[in-house]
Order: sequence, then C-alpha cells, then structure tokens
Amino acid sequence: MSENGTLLTVRGLRTQFFTADGVVKAVDGVSFAIGKKQTFALVGESGCGKSVTALSIMRLIPKPPGKIVAGQIILDDQHLANLSERQMRDVRGGRIAMIFQEPMTSLNPVFTVGSQIVEAINLHRGLSRRQAKALAVEMLAQVGIPAPAQRYKEYPHQLSGGMRQRVMIAMALSCDPELLIADEPTTALDVTIQAQILELLRQIQEQRGLSILLITHDLAVVAETADVVGVMYASKIAELTDVRTLYDKPLHPYTQGLFRSLPRLGQKKERLETIPGNVPNPLAFPAGCKFHPRCPVGRDLEKCRAAEPELREVAPKHWVACWECPGYEEAKATDVAVNVAGKEIAGL
Repeated sequence: MSENGTLLTVRGLRTQFFTADGVVKAVDGVSFAIGKKQTFALVGESGCGKSVTALSIMRLIPKPPGKIVAGQIILDDQHLANLSERQMRDVRGGRIAMIFQEPMTSLNPVFTVGSQIVEAINLHRGLSRRQAKALAVEMLAQVGIPAPAQRYKEYPHQLSGGMRQRVMIAMALSCDPELLIADEPTTALDVTIQAQILELLRQIQEQRGLSILLITHDLAVVAETADVVGVMYASKIAELTDVRTLYDKPLHPYTQGLFRSLPRLGQKKERLETIPGNVPNPLAFPAGCKFHPRCPVGRDLEKCRAAEPELREVAPKHWVACWECPGYEEAKATDVAVNVAGKEIAGL
C-alpha cells in the first residue's frame, strides 16, 4: 500500500476502438482512485464507458480493435501499463479479481463449477490438487452455497442465477485479491437475491479488508454499498464525490436527471420523469459538453456548445464538470486521482 493509503490510481485513462466506421472514444480522460477497504462506484447509463474502464484496468480490452492510448493505471505503486502480458496474468486473479456481468456466459458450460474454481487456484496459489479442491469447497461454503461439496461437482446450468453469481464471487476470492471489480453483479437477479449478493459483498469486504470497484447503473445499489461515487456520461466522469453528498446535493444536470427518474414512495405522477434525447453516438460525440444537447440548463448556451468542461472541485471533496454549476468557473482543477483516494481524504 502506498503512503497515502491509495490502492489503485487511474489517471487520464483513454481507451479507444479503431473500427471500419471510425474511432470510438469509449473512455476519454477518466481519473479516480480507490483507497484501502473503500468501495468506489462508477454509475451511469449503458454505453457510457463503465465496463470498458474496468476491462482497461484488467488489460482485457480486445486488441484489435481496442487500445489503451493514454493514461496511467497504478496498483500499489506498480504501473500496470508497463507490465508484460505474463506479468499481467499474475496480477489478474491474483491481486485484482473481477466478477463479470452475466455468470452464465462467464462460466464454461462443459466443466463443473468446482473444476473452474480449482483452475483459478492452480494458476495463482501453487497448491496440490487435493489442497485446491479443499479450498474450492471452502470458498463455496464461505459465499453461502449450501452443500458445497455437492455443488462442487455440478455444472453451471444446474445452478440458479443467484448460485452462479456466488460461484463467480467464490472464484474471484479464491486467490485472496486486494481489489475486487464487480461489473453489474446483480443484473438479472430478482430483488431478494440482489439484496443477498450485496450483503455478501459487504461481509466479504469487512472480513478481508479488500477494496471494491462497483460498476452499476442502479442508484439504489450505489446507496447501499458505495463510499465514493463517480457518475459517468459519454466516456467521462461528470461528477465525483462521496455517496452521502451525491444523494444530498447532486450538482451536475445529468446526475440530477438520474435522481428525478427514480420511482419514489407516494409518488402521484403516473409516469416517471426521463432525461430527454438519447445517449450520443460514440463515433460522433457533440462538440463542447457532451451532455449539452440533452441538458435543460446548457442546451442553448454558447459556452456549453463551444468547450468541454473538466472536473473541478466546486465544494470540498466534490468534483463536477459543468460550466453552469455554481462556483465552477472560480474553481481550479485538482488531481482527482490523488484527492479522492482513502477514506481519510474523501471525508467518509
């Protein structure tokens, strides 16, 4: 762990896909940091760049057509972009583990779930086959799977969606990682199972002291699990602060629109509010602020159409990229990747 308590630093990350139709700027200058035992959530609409950010950290961007063209990814003072593929394989699964969005497509249907966990253990732990099997069964038990010795022998199609997600968590934790990336871990699960998975992640974090990067579009999930939140829109972070501040006082018009679209108890309106317009095509982002064509504030403002705002700290530990946010033009840009890391810095 580096001196300032930072586990992962992402600074100026730019990931692009070079296609026949043009260059897709999927992630364009994203910066954040995650401290020890901290949960950092990236939230936003589908296609905003959340999952590509996670895959970039793991260096799993398919090449071609994808490429990390700029930026730094630093894990505990280790620059991941400078590692060879062999060295990066030791980091994946060993120091950073990832729970993918859909367990049914992530698990191999022709192998038992136990053999797939053992494979991950063998790659990183160097245990005997008997020891690896014992650890796999133990991990299945730790994530709350009943009769783990029996489940060890079963195939993915024999398990429910919630059980498969628990298997993925067991596999991710089997090599005792420092950082867990959870990409939409509750997608396609019913509300009861969703709550169980979130509670499981919370318990595991408390027991093991690991950090979590949570990728989600669900603001309710963010409220229950996150310490710090980065709201992404069209390849960039639009707002970043601690979770309580974000829910008490969202500043960016896009974040405010997300909150207005949430259903509320006692709501009298028949229809939920929506953000007008569509997410911009990543092959042809609008000039200036990417949100301005949909923004109720900046739609007709020349400065919003002319130049893209950068993240600035407009209030203590609250960064926003919006020309019309109060105090924005007087604020100065600061190194978000340094200042947001660690609970003692984020004020949580």
